Amino acid sequence: MTTIKYRLYQPRLAPRRTKVEVPGWGGTKEPRQDGSHEQGWHCLPFVEGAQYGIEIFYPYDNELRVSHRDGQFLFDGDFGPNPDTGVSWPPFRAFGAGYYTYQLLLDQKLPDHLALRAEPHPRFFLSAANDVPLAVPALLRTSWWPMINFVVFKAPPEGVVHVFRPGEPFMQFCVVPAEPDFTLEPMGEEEAAERELQSRRIHASRDTLGQGTKWISSTKTVFDGTYRRILGAARARDRAAKEES
Repeated sequence: MTTIKYRLYQPRLAPRRTKVEVPGWGGTKEPRQDGSHEQGWHCLPFVEGAQYGIEIFYPYDNELRVSHRDGQFLFDGDFGPNPDTGVSWPPFRAFGAGYYTYQLLLDQKLPDHLALRAEPHPRFFLSAANDVPLAVPALLRTSWWPMINFVVFKAPPEGVVHVFRPGEPFMQFCVVPAEPDFTLEPMGEEEAAERELQSRRIHASRDTLGQGTKWISSTKTVFDGTYRRILGAARARDRAAKEES
């Protein structure tokens, strides 16, 4: 397991492994049963993807509302008095015509073969209000870059407001390989046929694999636990192999 050490100027940034909050931004506690409205946490691939990162929390006492009109930004919020520590104040500012920055001042140290990738917080994809700040992806090689001075956000469309709320996560970082060491190539005929057979077997066995887990949401979308059960079996297999070795 890799240990990520960090230092920060503002303790209330409170970096931690991203958690899907239920009830909260991950949805309400509606069970997986007929008539329930589908929630983000109902989808295991989304939950695993969301919890892959390190979430960062808004550290100030007052809400900030960011809007953009006629090419101009409005940062509506109170950060308190200038701390007179030499940092830029206020910590938000326009960055070109269509972006704005936040002075993060966060250091997360990774080994040479890993990097941090800035991303939107996963609640961005669940918010019906479209008010979640949109962090711009950026890859940072922090083994030799000792401070993330600022992060960049895309301007909200006109009529939309990005809201930074006290104690609410506003972005995340994912730990990824520093170099994308892979290539893409088409499968050979034999491998493709094997994968197709595997897919057809899962489809044909879905009623058995997902037995007792099928439900229809309030929007008439059909769900079942086939993926969850296969994942559980794969994890059990891997644990058994590890114990034997």
